[in-house]
Amino acid sequence: MDNLKLWERYKKYLCVCPEIDLMLDISRMNFPDGFLEAMEPRMQKAFAEMDALEKGAVANPDENRMVGHYWLRNPPLAPAAIIAAEIEFNLREIREFAEAIHEGSITTPGGRRFTRFLVVGIGGSALGPQFLTDSLGSSHDRLRPHFLDNTDPDGIDRVLEEIGVQLTETLTIVISKSGGTKETRNGMLEVQRAYAGAGLSFARHAAAVTGRQSELDKVAVEEGWLARFPMFDWVGGRTSATSVVGLLPVALQGINIDGFLAGAGKCDAVTRNTVTRDNPAALLALMWYHATAGRGEKDMVILPYKDRLLLLARYLQQLIMESLGKGRDRQRNVVNQGIAVYGNKGSTDQHAFVQQLREGVPNFFVTFMEVLRDREGGSMRVEQDTTAGDYLSGFLQGTRQALYENGRESLTITIDRIDPASIGALIALFERAVGLYASLIDINAYHQPGVEAGKLAAGTVLALQKEILAYLRQWQGGPLDAGEIAVAIGREDETEAVFRVLLHVSSNMDHGIAIEKGENIYDSRFKSRS
Repeated sequence: MDNLKLWERYKKYLCVCPEIDLMLDISRMNFPDGFLEAMEPRMQKAFAEMDALEKGAVANPDENRMVGHYWLRNPPLAPAAIIAAEIEFNLREIREFAEAIHEGSITTPGGRRFTRFLVVGIGGSALGPQFLTDSLGSSHDRLRPHFLDNTDPDGIDRVLEEIGVQLTETLTIVISKSGGTKETRNGMLEVQRAYAGAGLSFARHAAAVTGRQSELDKVAVEEGWLARFPMFDWVGGRTSATSVVGLLPVALQGINIDGFLAGAGKCDAVTRNTVTRDNPAALLALMWYHATAGRGEKDMVILPYKDRLLLLARYLQQLIMESLGKGRDRQRNVVNQGIAVYGNKGSTDQHAFVQQLREGVPNFFVTFMEVLRDREGGSMRVEQDTTAGDYLSGFLQGTRQALYENGRESLTITIDRIDPASIGALIALFERAVGLYASLIDINAYHQPGVEAGKLAAGTVLALQKEILAYLRQWQGGPLDAGEIAVAIGREDETEAVFRVLLHVSSNMDHGIAIEKGENIYDSRFKSRS
């Protein structure tokens, strides 16, 4: 297609949303004439299902729960007055707590102001806050953010070493909806030990974000933590960025949470529009359907040309893949749905994986993220009439064109600047697109049976480890290989799992297991050091 025809296609399909300073360009997606019209009946059905969800329909039948993240930025939409009141009260608690921390009316036991906070969480309890604090943070943050988002001991050590002696001025926020998430519990216990080792009271440095009457909630009450904030059971982890999960950290950081919520709320209003051509979330969902044949046949590559959006791909990985990666549709038919998401940032990607995008396997479509405002204030010239930001824009346009010339599809989301409102709008845009796409392919976006299966499997492995350790500690003979130990504990059909457990526990000093390596690693023998 020549450039003049491309320009006409660009004008025809450009979706401009001045209410949220956002544009969506789908012209470089090669959908055929008539595609949007053919999909319109299904799109209208998706709109109707989204309307029912917002009005309180049970959207997660596995847990018999409503899904109400849209109410968080517009409480009057909630289907019951008590829910709206709870949201408003929760917001007031967040604002008042953050203000008290900033003003120094809540301090450390030694009377010092808090200067940092540490979030202990995983998945939706960390990815949203990490994206928000990184995209909106600055050198003027009221509190500096840190995160423990895994149960990796070395990773925990790195974060605590980075905080160092400033632990005395660090507020720890433990986020777990159930209060029993093992990774979060482990991180909390490690942090508690660090505070104790520094002669500090963990409880007087801690706040809990959790479900009412959860294990964590009870612990916070019993130990007298500084604060407790409820997580609503109708908000899922991957859609919790506009809940207390995301709001409390950014409020402590000093970011305008009202602007953030307003941006999300305005985007919700824009994306409720049932005129498909004027609804950017609907167009996104339709482009996903076109690109992947409604079957996840291609990956989604997120390329934000802005450093502050580096973590957007990680955030969208959970939002999109956990929501859409489902084995069965709503009729219980096996469908194995999903869209794989990955990304980096421009123009770093020019020197990383764009080579494959242009020349390699055409198993993807690209979402370019463009931010028009380079920085606050003017920029120096790096060449005549050219700034560093001009180069960034040029690389985006050049990459987009180079991909198109080689038959690679892309769409481009353009926003005016990075601020709380624009980040709120982006989050709301993708949340709505996920919900609409799920309707188009007839799956439930709001449950996650695969995640629970992984947790159950991990519990089985840890139970096996306890059996292995108990046996070796009472064994009085010589060292044994994995097969002998598996037979001894009645787990012969799980010999590989036994070996992998032994390999791990013998590599660390914690359990007192020694290894005598064989000629082949799987022939190694193990014994208790005691």
